[in-house]
Amino acid sequence: MRLMQGSRFAFGPFVLDSAAGTLLRNEIPVTVGYRGLKLLEALVARSGEILGKADLMDAAWPGTAVEEGNLTVQIATLRKLLGAAADGSEWIVTVPRVGYRFTGPVEELAGAKQKPLPLPDKPSIAVLPFVNFSSDPEQESFADGLTEDLITDLSRMSGLFVIARNSTFAYKGKAMDVRDIAEELGVRYLLEGSARRAAGRVRINAQLVDALSGEHLWAERFDRGLEDIFAVQDEVTAKIVEALLGRLRAPPPRNRPTNLEAYDLCVRARKLIDDSPQTAREAHLMLTRAIALDPDYAEAYRWLAMNHWMGWVHWGEPVEQNRSVALDLARKAVSIDPNDAGCRWVLANLLAYERSFAEAEAEFARAIELDPNEADIWATISDIEVLAGRIDEALEHIRKAFRLNPFPVSWYFLTLGQAQYAARDYEAAIETLRRDETYRTSSRRFLAASLAQLGRLDEARAEVEMFLVSNPHFTTSHWVWTEPFRDEATLAHFVDGFRKAGLPD
Repeated sequence: MRLMQGSRFAFGPFVLDSAAGTLLRNEIPVTVGYRGLKLLEALVARSGEILGKADLMDAAWPGTAVEEGNLTVQIATLRKLLGAAADGSEWIVTVPRVGYRFTGPVEELAGAKQKPLPLPDKPSIAVLPFVNFSSDPEQESFADGLTEDLITDLSRMSGLFVIARNSTFAYKGKAMDVRDIAEELGVRYLLEGSARRAAGRVRINAQLVDALSGEHLWAERFDRGLEDIFAVQDEVTAKIVEALLGRLRAPPPRNRPTNLEAYDLCVRARKLIDDSPQTAREAHLMLTRAIALDPDYAEAYRWLAMNHWMGWVHWGEPVEQNRSVALDLARKAVSIDPNDAGCRWVLANLLAYERSFAEAEAEFARAIELDPNEADIWATISDIEVLAGRIDEALEHIRKAFRLNPFPVSWYFLTLGQAQYAARDYEAAIETLRRDETYRTSSRRFLAASLAQLGRLDEARAEVEMFLVSNPHFTTSHWVWTEPFRDEATLAHFVDGFRKAGLPD
């Protein structure tokens, strides 16, 4: 898997590598805790500036209310580790009643260039976010929706390797050389373009670039009525497939909305689902309206099912009611469009949590058959496989998900950390679960368990304390009841870690 490059700073005899999470003194590692590293990183990155106590506490304890004394203790520990500068002064100076300042010259070093990902053994492509050329900022979601739909259409072609949406959208609004983007994502081809929607018409420019040679393999401009937007998407997909594979091998047809307002609502709603309870409620209203406008729109049912799933998994809403509603909606989505891999894997995941394992595995298999490039399928399967005790397969599949989605959302890292814990690779799990991309409330229970298994009980209990601030009603027994475990040894291993960390029974 591959992550965005972090910063490296040199000062005195030290090198701080924020991406690797290391501090070296004369090339020898210095033992420093996670909080200390985060504080040092914040201070060094703004050397010479006064950082308020609130800013520093946010850097080391994001989203958590902690006493100021914790900051004082961490700063004192850092001073002891760093010692005095060459001139005898302190690296970290206290600014009374305000905060702290890092002193002394700091040099920002170039990030260590990561080894390029090997190209897949099939034509590989990433669809970059289409630029909104409309004067109306409200049309931004239209351009994003067009990009996402093209990714989905291309992803369904078994002869292609297609990078996931989350990773390509990491480049939205950034001016970068296409060769650098292609190297970071590990692909040969890039599709880029622009869209303008106005007065009932849509204008789309698209071009396919070979990033190795810089050659433009195909480019075309479309000026159509808005009602033809899905025909344009199909045409763009066909042109790309023809350019890369030499012949058309069309997958089964997709269910398309018949109402453009319903389509707009669905595009906007799917961005809101995993953000917060408030945005999830907004998404619920949008998707409910989309279904009212277009009762045969499979994707709207799929995302509404996901929204209910998030409600009971992440937002603490009633389990049974939301799970039952989500399952009914997912079945409806599949009945409308049995050829949609997204609808299939959402249903498969819900079936697994209903302990209908045979049916779930059949749905997962069909989803992969329909769309082998859908990274979320592989990541979700990894989660279910951990609970079944199939740890090697789980690790293989989450790594496959990272290859298809090199810059994924945080739950991929949580899934990887959970699999590493199950494999008893506790050090790797701690590294994964402490990454900025991962470090959120729900990951802390697995981080605490990993720390506890290594005997680092003070750190484990600190993580438990922070976890329980946002999850005051959590109990291990309720978590076991909700998770679809199939392997008693794996279940016992997780329970053991939770208990050693001090999570409530």
